[in-house]
Amino acid sequence: MIALNLLYLLVGITALPWILWRRLSNKRPVAAIRERFTGRVRVANCPKNHRRIWLHGVSVGEVQLIRTLVHELKHQACLKNQLIDCVISSSTTTGLDVATKNHESDHVFPCPLDFSWAIKQTFSRVRPDVLVLAELEIWPNLLQIAEDYGIPVVVVNGRMSERSYRGYKRLGRIAALMVQRLTLVLSRSQEDSDRFTDIGAQLVETTGSLKFDGIYGDEHNDKIQQLRKITGINRDNPVFIAGSTQEPEESLAVETFLQQQKTHPSLKLILVPRHVERTREIATWLTCRLQQPDACHVPWYYRSKLTDQASQLSGNSFILLVDVTGELAAWWGLATMAFVGGSLDGVRGGQNMLEPAAYGVAVCFGPYTRNFRTEVSELLKAEAAIVVHDGTELTNFVTQCLNDPAYSTKIGTRAQKLIEKNQGGTRLTALRILDFLPVI
Repeated sequence: MIALNLLYLLVGITALPWILWRRLSNKRPVAAIRERFTGRVRVANCPKNHRRIWLHGVSVGEVQLIRTLVHELKHQACLKNQLIDCVISSSTTTGLDVATKNHESDHVFPCPLDFSWAIKQTFSRVRPDVLVLAELEIWPNLLQIAEDYGIPVVVVNGRMSERSYRGYKRLGRIAALMVQRLTLVLSRSQEDSDRFTDIGAQLVETTGSLKFDGIYGDEHNDKIQQLRKITGINRDNPVFIAGSTQEPEESLAVETFLQQQKTHPSLKLILVPRHVERTREIATWLTCRLQQPDACHVPWYYRSKLTDQASQLSGNSFILLVDVTGELAAWWGLATMAFVGGSLDGVRGGQNMLEPAAYGVAVCFGPYTRNFRTEVSELLKAEAAIVVHDGTELTNFVTQCLNDPAYSTKIGTRAQKLIEKNQGGTRLTALRILDFLPVI
């Protein structure tokens, strides 16, 4: 552990200028450096006669998955007459924000960095009976100390991409020693299970992707109705949503919108960037772009400026830039067609395309979706989504959806049926986690 701690310290010192730059340049700051370095996290005491489950998700996507799992854990524990107390950790500011929105704030804390002292301090404060890690968030000191303390470690929605698999294979014995300390891996597909097993995991079970659960596609829910009220968007309006976007996906969506708006004057565009701190640069570009002659004086608005009153948006057609976090899942419910970002540059590996699909929205995304390999495979096999490779193909997709509503409806209906068919993995996962809780 000493050698590993020294290596981490060297990496941390090297990264200090970058950390400082992010804070001073109004970029998304690195979350809770002091708490994560020392392990002195603030968390509520576990109630008497309860068993504590610590669940960790790196960022927003994993935390959303965990929130659904927590709900199911509580439900299944109640049926089994088990008393449990769930706490959630995350490694990012956005992940912590999302976790706090639907969970008691004193049950959410920043995950410690993998320094031995920070891990030990966190374990002494959290005092979990089982540790649950979402997808593939495994660290040497964390696993070693959990084993020393006799705490079972369960990986849920286990995902191992081809790239990660090759990386672990190169580590050889080191990787094997790490994954052998995992008590149980619950993976999203047989392919993932085979890879975990091959690098040394002792107990691996395939439960299916948890990302099919926790998305219900109810476009009549209160949150969606509120968004319709403040925007004035009704169910007959054509709405194009580009969500979880990264540069240059926003500009591609805007160009598609401006081209189609000429023949569909009631078309509306909703932009939801993946990182809210980018809205300032997007707004600057958007203002300049909409001053060009071909923009036809289309107005644009910040989501944060809209009140809870009836819509005050002017114009039959507009662009809305969503500059708040945690709302994307509801915005998808207003879409006619959707582009899911982080999928065109080959760097980020895609974002959750199942959320818009659950509403019966015609969904497209780029070719780089390694984070959702299994889910994308199922969608494409069912002809329930479209892959676009550039701005031209994105425009062609939106054009076809607008000109042929039956085509759009067919894609969305197939997607809804696929999601309903694949739901249930969260229940199986919750039951297996509860099996590891000691009897009081």
